[in-house]
Amino acid sequence: MSPGHSDPLWPRGRRLPDVEASTHDPALLNPPDSPSAVDDLIPAVPTTVEDSDLDFSFLADLALKTVYADTNCTTQRAAERLAMPIGVVDVLLQHLYREHFLEIRETLGPHDRRYAMLDRGWERARRLLDLNAYIGAAPVSLKAYTAMVKRQEESRPPVDPDAIRAAFADLVLPEAVLQMLGVVANSRRSVFIMGASGNGKTAIARAVHSSLGGEIWVPRAIEVNGQIINLFDSHNHVPIDPQPDVPHDRRWIKIRRPLVVVGGEMTIESMDLTYDRAVRFYEAPFQVKSNGGTLLIDDFGRQRVLPRDLFNRWIIPLENRVDYLTLHTGQKVQIPFEQLLIFATNLDSSDLAEEAFLRRLGYRLAVEPPNGDSYRRIFQKYADSLGLRHDPQLADALVARYEREKREMRGCHPRDLIEHCRDICRYENRSLGLSQDLVERAWLYYFGASQAFGVERPTS
Repeated sequence: MSPGHSDPLWPRGRRLPDVEASTHDPALLNPPDSPSAVDDLIPAVPTTVEDSDLDFSFLADLALKTVYADTNCTTQRAAERLAMPIGVVDVLLQHLYREHFLEIRETLGPHDRRYAMLDRGWERARRLLDLNAYIGAAPVSLKAYTAMVKRQEESRPPVDPDAIRAAFADLVLPEAVLQMLGVVANSRRSVFIMGASGNGKTAIARAVHSSLGGEIWVPRAIEVNGQIINLFDSHNHVPIDPQPDVPHDRRWIKIRRPLVVVGGEMTIESMDLTYDRAVRFYEAPFQVKSNGGTLLIDDFGRQRVLPRDLFNRWIIPLENRVDYLTLHTGQKVQIPFEQLLIFATNLDSSDLAEEAFLRRLGYRLAVEPPNGDSYRRIFQKYADSLGLRHDPQLADALVARYEREKREMRGCHPRDLIEHCRDICRYENRSLGLSQDLVERAWLYYFGASQAFGVERPTS
């Protein structure tokens, strides 16, 4: 049974039980190189259960479920599953052995034994799983997670103009826009990006994120009053191998600064903890998974919820840099809200948001369609990036055609037209390149001039 219930395996607040002297081997409980001496941000290896900042009964329950799930469980295997030092896990398993939940089948070494469940252990494990079926790495406390997010935010490196230019090297933007985006990235204040579809709002948001650089530590899971919130997400979190010669708390994973993108699927409910009633633990919402990185709300205004309701949900986090999540018991949990928040929309901001909310965002950027010179530069840059042979006058001819047809340019058009040319070359088994006839055909295929195919438009 998990902590907080009537018959805890080990009462809250009670000191660690006496253990055999062998479990206090300095090589196991006190690594010779302290991570904090190398880097204050590297999570220090817990040398005792108290160092883990978790209750002894909570960890003992988790260790028992770990043995339950592994028919060939050893101290070493349990330590790997729990992501805890073998010395700490040895203390937990020895306690479970003395309480007659486990038996020792084989001694493999001074600090490594093979365990098996006893009837009393089977009974308790089943009760624990009915309350919480989580089996995996030991979580970190909410207090430890909050402290780590704060330390990492305070120590994040500044974003300078060189980083911005490198991040935006593939885009064509006015100098004034680059300067503004540099200020946004360095300040970490949120921004509202507006503009017609196809002019690079999402590309700009991704480039702003890439300018941040650096890595952060995130926990695999968080413990809150005996409840577990799963945080690490392999879809949004890209692990990076830490320095091999520096020990660290393996409950934490070093990742690239995360970029979390949500679009039309976002709802008010998805912004809170997701409780899985089958396994009885939680999944962190997307804004928690983006802590330390960037959260991009793409196609804002297309969500299945009124913009006003979404804005009201964001006001407190934007103002106080903390969010409040709700457990299924009704209890509120305060959690950090430390990310660069970017809204991207092709709708008019005045139709979406009140001035009070836009003021809290801090920055607004209107992305305009490219002019002729920008269009030519985009065309040239994309063709060069693909190594395609072409006559520079092709872009001039395209710009002239926009003017003749009174068609508005979009930043995505040069890329899309060039990709259509490549598709034609592949289909016809031609060498890749750009020519007048290819661009003409790409234009017709892209913009749908039906007369080119001998198809008459229906008349009303």
